[in-house]
Amino acid sequence: MRIVLTTLNAKFIHSSLALRQLKQYCLRVCPDIVVKEYTINNELSHILGDLYRETPDVLGLACYIWNIDYTLALVRLLKKVLPQTIIILGGPEVSFDPDEIMRANPAVDYIVQGEGEEILAKLLVDLGSDQPSSVIEGLTQRIGNVVVSSKPQTIAELDTLPFPYDDKAIAELKDKIIYYESSRGCPFSCEYCLSGASPGVRFFTLERVLDDLAFFIRHDVRQVKFVDRTFNLRREHYWPILRFLAAADCRTNFHFEITAELLDNDILEFLRQVPHGRFQLEIGIQSTNAATLAAVSRKNDWPVIKKNVDTLQSGGNIHLHLDLIAGLPSEDYWRFGQSFNDVWHLQPDMLQLGFLKMLKGSGLRLQAAKHGYIYMDAAPYEVLANKYLTYGEIRRLKIIEELLNQLYNSGRFRTTCQWLVASYQQDAFRFYHDLADYWERRNLHIISHSGKALYQYLSDFCQDQLSEQSGICQQFLKFEALTFERGATRPAFLPWDNQWEEEKNSFWRDEAKARQYLPEYRFTTWREIKNNYHLEVFSCNIPDYLKTGAAIHQETTILLFDYRGRQTCYQQIAAADFRSGRR
Repeated sequence: MRIVLTTLNAKFIHSSLALRQLKQYCLRVCPDIVVKEYTINNELSHILGDLYRETPDVLGLACYIWNIDYTLALVRLLKKVLPQTIIILGGPEVSFDPDEIMRANPAVDYIVQGEGEEILAKLLVDLGSDQPSSVIEGLTQRIGNVVVSSKPQTIAELDTLPFPYDDKAIAELKDKIIYYESSRGCPFSCEYCLSGASPGVRFFTLERVLDDLAFFIRHDVRQVKFVDRTFNLRREHYWPILRFLAAADCRTNFHFEITAELLDNDILEFLRQVPHGRFQLEIGIQSTNAATLAAVSRKNDWPVIKKNVDTLQSGGNIHLHLDLIAGLPSEDYWRFGQSFNDVWHLQPDMLQLGFLKMLKGSGLRLQAAKHGYIYMDAAPYEVLANKYLTYGEIRRLKIIEELLNQLYNSGRFRTTCQWLVASYQQDAFRFYHDLADYWERRNLHIISHSGKALYQYLSDFCQDQLSEQSGICQQFLKFEALTFERGATRPAFLPWDNQWEEEKNSFWRDEAKARQYLPEYRFTTWREIKNNYHLEVFSCNIPDYLKTGAAIHQETTILLFDYRGRQTCYQQIAAADFRSGRR
């Protein structure tokens, strides 16, 4: 019996942990199992043809909010061209209303509810048997003309699950994110989420986890993303894992979702000293409004979160990803803006502005009428409005989300945005609100933009809103082009210092002078200097502003940009050392 397990990922870089976990568990009962992955961007006819070539006896598909409609369309086509193939669905998007899905989709033969390893293995044994069982717990099926279902199931002892990866799988995933779990379940019961739907948290043993992680390190994988809902829930579990990974001689980045309040001083001090880029932490803030948090059965200790995030930031060695959710109860547009400002001023590496999704089986979906929720009927069930937010305000937040991603999360305009927010009396949300209004008035929200075009738009916005400071804005934009873009992008409208060529050439020819700033400097060729360094004259004191928060004022400043490392470095050149070359 040939089994094909497949899913449609949201992006090419993603991979499916669930399919590989199912495969490894079910190999003990069926040796012929293949995993096939696609994305929602692949043509439906291409996926259909590729699966047809596999001629599976059994086809299993993992269903999520991002792929459910596409998956059901694919299933209907598959049944037409492979009528004898048994089609099984699984995943969170089909676990809460399996009866309805089965009745609406005759092409579906079975639905696995909850954690599917044991259920799928039992079903495969049944399908290969002359005397199949009549009922399997956790399985929805048709018995005659009647759809019969039971409750979703969980795995009691996680160590009974085999490691989902082998050498071949790692080789196939070399350009993708690898997902891993050291626990299942969530101790919290947030009303917008399904992670706490099954009671309790179960852990793989520490010995098992460390063996698994050693495998990733040996294979020099790029990134391992833990899917544990709260990785730092139990100190005796996560603390040895962090120490093991910090001590490893590897290049792998490990991503964890954590609760910031649970980090004690010992852990914080340890994290400040781990190798740069080893860890990436995602912290779900969601809101800083006490009424909103109470409405979704969530507790955040904001002063502790702020203190702990500030401590993590001070190490400069860990990528921090903080999340907000727009559309939660009891939070109107401007109160959400306060949550936005609270998180913005922590200056995380990424600030993700997400939108509430009314997930099947979630507490908020059951209380939708109480809060006046209007939301999409089909996946991803995203909120359109409630009695606190109008659709127009949600729409404006969507534009803000896009601007946030283009300007801040991209890293391209961090310095400029920091200065612009300061010009708005540190009200980051008001700045993005005004920028979104400007964007929409010029219909910029309905077209895509090159990075180079964004420089012009930001400059134009500053001229429109802060005309007296537009010259300073262009100096910041020039700084961004020379740091983030490493000089590769030089918008023509910016004030480049072409009148200082004589001083620049003199500086580079004088090796003794240049070595004061670049101790290993040696004059070779102009091409090499151009590729590795750049000198630029600015009309304001940007370095002082970035280091100390000093007020911006007119001051001729010469900066030397060093492009030899992975990240651009810069330092200020004394005016006397620079101008001495002018005759």
